[in-house]
Amino acid sequence: MTPKHPSESLTILTDLVLPSETNPLNNLFGGELLARMDRAASIAARRHSRRIVVTASVNHVAFNKAIPLGSVVTVEAKVSRAFTSSMEIFIDVWIEDRESGSRAKANEAIYTFVAVNETGNPVPVPAIEPETELEKSRFDAALRRKQLSLVLAGKMNPHDATELKALFV
Repeated sequence: MTPKHPSESLTILTDLVLPSETNPLNNLFGGELLARMDRAASIAARRHSRRIVVTASVNHVAFNKAIPLGSVVTVEAKVSRAFTSSMEIFIDVWIEDRESGSRAKANEAIYTFVAVNETGNPVPVPAIEPETELEKSRFDAALRRKQLSLVLAGKMNPHDATELKALFV
């Protein structure tokens, strides 16, 4: 399989925050943002693998900044690393200032998707070749995150987590 660049999976979803999507403080519901991020990540994973994809995990979500009613929200998702059948997708969430048009990062998340065939069995996906410094940093960190996840789930012996051990030795 020919490796792909993260930019080939880039997915950008832009939408307004409407009244029915807000909490009593008139900010976007966290669950609504999670759904938007899941959709963008799903499209990015599908673009990378060209297969049916399913959400395997939501590895990290940071709600750093409230997103007020009427905001223009942009969710950007890209595959940061591909493993055998799974893909880590890094998601950045931006809000646009209504008056100046300037963008500020509001939130971020990391999801894992698995490519499957028509019967739901995992299938191989192409490798990732990062190009930018940010893509390289996220690519390298993805292996550490995967090893940590496997150790915490009891699926990997901590002594075998070489990328994690390198952080502390």
